[in-house]
Amino acid sequence: MSEAHLVKGVDHVAFPTFDPAGTVRFYRDTLGFPVVHSICAAGWGPEQHPDFIHFFFDIGNNDRLAFFYYFGLEQFEGGPQGDVYAKFSEDVPLFFIRSRHLAIHVDSEEHLLEYRRRLDGSEWPVEMQIQHETIESIYTHDPNGYMVEITRALRPVTPQEDLDANITIDALVDVVSGPAPSMDALLVRKAELIVERASAPEVPAR
Repeated sequence: MSEAHLVKGVDHVAFPTFDPAGTVRFYRDTLGFPVVHSICAAGWGPEQHPDFIHFFFDIGNNDRLAFFYYFGLEQFEGGPQGDVYAKFSEDVPLFFIRSRHLAIHVDSEEHLLEYRRRLDGSEWPVEMQIQHETIESIYTHDPNGYMVEITRALRPVTPQEDLDANITIDALVDVVSGPAPSMDALLVRKAELIVERASAPEVPAR
């Protein structure tokens, strides 16, 4: 039996920034996310820890997006790709770098297009607008190089799709524990699990 689901969503996610002014222009002034909290931390942390400010934007649903700015800290060297947190060499695939991103949900096509309008009129125009599976999304990069996605649902996700996702992930866990993980191996294992579960005796509801 799985444990009870007790959490209530994201309190905040946090990233470092070397450009707090640009970060405020992007999130507050362009996207319209209000600043809702800040911490001025002088003398916090162990020795050699710089003073910093930790500031938060409201991204809806009582969720927040936060940044750290460390006074006097210079950007670290690295490869030519990525963001201020992780800089990668030229041989790292772009799809891998972009897999780490922030996605923010809106309720309608109208709202998605409104954020497209705001971004296209700013320093950070939309780079892609894509429909994939059950969502439509726009993408850009913020002043720190972080990829930001704003997305809307094209339709509700069904209980059958939730069930399929759970079988898929169970198959994935099995396959990556083996000697040669691959998409073919995943699909074979998934088919095996579907057959196993379809033939298992049904437990009556209490």
